[in-house]
Amino acid sequence: MTELPTVLVTGIGGFLGGHIARQLLAGGYAVKGSLRRIGDTDRIARQICATPADRGRLRFVEADLRADAGWDEAAAGCRYAIHTASPFPAGIPADENELIGPARDGALRVLRAAQRAGVTRVVLTSSIAATNHGSGVAPFTEEDWTDPAGQRATPYYKSKTLAERAAWAFAGEAKLDLAVINPGIIFGPLLGQAFGTSVGLLLQMMNGGLKRVPRFGVAVVDVRDAADAHIRAMTHPEASGQRFIAAGEFLWMRDLAAVLAEAFPERAALLPSGDVPNWMIRLMAPFSARSRMIVHELDLDLSVSAAKAQRLLGWQPRPAHEAIRATAQSLIDHGLVVTA
Repeated sequence: MTELPTVLVTGIGGFLGGHIARQLLAGGYAVKGSLRRIGDTDRIARQICATPADRGRLRFVEADLRADAGWDEAAAGCRYAIHTASPFPAGIPADENELIGPARDGALRVLRAAQRAGVTRVVLTSSIAATNHGSGVAPFTEEDWTDPAGQRATPYYKSKTLAERAAWAFAGEAKLDLAVINPGIIFGPLLGQAFGTSVGLLLQMMNGGLKRVPRFGVAVVDVRDAADAHIRAMTHPEASGQRFIAAGEFLWMRDLAAVLAEAFPERAALLPSGDVPNWMIRLMAPFSARSRMIVHELDLDLSVSAAKAQRLLGWQPRPAHEAIRATAQSLIDHGLVVTA
């Protein structure tokens, strides 16, 4: 059997990066994963390798988005690079450059190293945070861009938008083959006990930490489908120079709770049962980072269209309720949900 090429996956220790690496290994690719700090690589390998053969095609390299060191080594010998690593905060940082700098400068470090190494194509993980907060209207498409100077541009939205803009500018100047995936909020099965902000929202609901929720909504994608979109964009000829929204159904926070209540009726009493009034979120915004993150999106339809990914890449995501149920079941299986 012909040996498939090596793929650099940045942020391989993360939720999305781990699933991308898992699917690449299952498909026969060799994977070189970057970590900010080389630590428990055995644990990460156990989570993403299904067979001993997978482990034989997996390597790790230390490289930090905030520094140049390590990126040339990371990209060396790779035909493709998938750049997933980027900071994702639970709240608004005191200095927005804590997010913007690593996201933008880190993306450029990866792209420059990929160019020097002769990488055939780079796939960058952006976000619908870079499409949904400008002058466009729902359903948002790849033609829409977030306005970094706009009222809705939180530091995270700015970081994703400016990083993607910088990546496109560099790719154009350097004639580097680039494709971009813009996922929605990512749910789905965990690979281990660690989880990020998105999954943490569902855990908070499951554990009774939210009695009411704001009138705020999200477009959902399962992590397995987000990973699949990246891998399709990595090799599909028509993906060159394109961005692709990878997200499905738009759900309000109370809809998320309703899906959980139907799937796990024993936890229904712990789940949110009402809305937080908009006036209360506005009142809290000067004092609450979480309220400031959503105050300008209350009651906004932020639905998106993934028609382009479906048409060009043949991408078919599973329903949002499956992603939500899989997340919750995974949290239970890992012992992270308190006894009802």
